Amino acid sequence: MKGKLYICPTPIGNLEDITIRTLNILKKVDLIAAEDTRHTIKLLNHYDIKKPLVSYHEHNKDKRGQELIEKLKEGQNIALVSDAGMPGISDPGEDLVKLCIENNISLEVLPGASAIITALVISGLSTKKFAFEGFLDRNKKKRRERFKEIKKDDRTLVFYESPHRLLECLNDMMDILGDRQIVIARELTKKYEEVLRGSISEIIEHFKAKEPKGEFVVLIEGNDDTESSNDAWEKISIKEHIILYINKGMKKKEAIKKVAEDRKIPKREVYKYSVDI
Repeated sequence: MKGKLYICPTPIGNLEDITIRTLNILKKVDLIAAEDTRHTIKLLNHYDIKKPLVSYHEHNKDKRGQELIEKLKEGQNIALVSDAGMPGISDPGEDLVKLCIENNISLEVLPGASAIITALVISGLSTKKFAFEGFLDRNKKKRRERFKEIKKDDRTLVFYESPHRLLECLNDMMDILGDRQIVIARELTKKYEEVLRGSISEIIEHFKAKEPKGEFVVLIEGNDDTESSNDAWEKISIKEHIILYINKGMKKKEAIKKVAEDRKIPKREVYKYSVDI
């Protein structure tokens, strides 16, 4: 009899955010595969769970993945955990799930903590349709290309971002997506949890004054087709169009550039209507 792989979500901050079912699975499996064994041992010690631990992460997933498959074929039951939240989301757990499917090994996914869903619900943005983009590319050119690809997406967009790249990322968003409403969820479920809401320009000013620290989920409102369509812009003058963006928090120079993009006309043409604003 082959064993089973259990996908076990772990707390994203508060150690109490774990289900009784997950704790019972962690107690009964033969082995726990963890993204960082040093991190996971703290959780196991907190709940007095004593099980063998092995590492399974991005840098050893090919070799260790095959080793885990062999153990599962031998009949061992294994729990897979990440540092926080649901394994398989923006981490190598995805690869182990695929290996199990290819080898006809049973899988069981347990429900639990998720930074994506927690941030989405508390954001106040639309939850009817949303798209998770994961970690943005570190390469500026590739990141900006991705923003251009998703610019017209009308779903709420959800990203992960690190503190040292946050401001650069926000500036790219402002430049390409425009000054939309944005929510920054920081250190969710932890002591210093913080949720910031406002326009992208407002959030940029906030983090210029206060250095970003912690783990961030970034959520942006989807594209509003009624505002972005050419037909909509024909209903207002160029001057009114500029003022619309200024009232949203843009500087006049930024507003001129955005109006030129919306109307597909040269910036110098838009500038003529901004002189007396």
